[in-house]
Amino acid sequence: MHTAMAEMESRLTLLNKVPEVTIVFWIIKIMSTTVGETGADYLAVHVGLGATVTAAIMVIFLIAALIWQVRAPRYTPWVYWLTVVLVSVVGTQITDFLTDKLEISLYVSTAIFAVLLALTFAVWYSVERTLSIHTIVTTRRELFYWGAILFTFALGTAAGDLATEALSLGFNVGVLAFGALIGLIAAAYYLGANEVLTFWLAYILTRPLGASLGDLLSQSREYGGLGLGTTYTSLAFLTVIVALVALASFGSIGTRRDWKTAE
Repeated sequence: MHTAMAEMESRLTLLNKVPEVTIVFWIIKIMSTTVGETGADYLAVHVGLGATVTAAIMVIFLIAALIWQVRAPRYTPWVYWLTVVLVSVVGTQITDFLTDKLEISLYVSTAIFAVLLALTFAVWYSVERTLSIHTIVTTRRELFYWGAILFTFALGTAAGDLATEALSLGFNVGVLAFGALIGLIAAAYYLGANEVLTFWLAYILTRPLGASLGDLLSQSREYGGLGLGTTYTSLAFLTVIVALVALASFGSIGTRRDWKTAE
């Protein structure tokens, strides 16, 4: 009995379509949100594509990446993280479109995305009876997962902009405030708080943390930033992301034998 349960847990781990939650996971996640913030600004402003064209291109790329990710037989680091970066860009642009084009208040957009995320979790749980990221082993669960991820990015963008702009906290305070909140959630997790709840709360907060960090590094000193610009900030973070994903890819090679055994 115990052997059968151990084999089933091993199979679920190998088939799971998302990475293990480690410190590397959180580093890449935060950097991907920063790239989403600075990368969208770079394409729309510096390249001159404009917000509408940039959004259309990124949505097409995201759809292609999602199809690739969902059709993949197992977790593939570079495909997964490419999808996360593109979701970050699109999530940012959705919020910016509501704020800049439709002139919807950040208070309203934050509330809307919070409700949409809650509804996604409610439907996901009612159908699957779990919100755990350790069992993303079916296409339906993976679609729920990516839907939730998109809304966490949109919500994180709206909440981050609300805190740093509408509430005038600034980039420095924003980085410290969101970093402190994530630290409190991590402490709660280690003290025994619910794993699923703490994961998703931290995941939401990494978006405004990454955005505040990106703005702090890229924005001019006149606006409270360090003046590195979106080009250098995006390239620096992309380089680190590529390096970490490459290490994760090489590290996963050793599981191939176990994968075949589990099948």
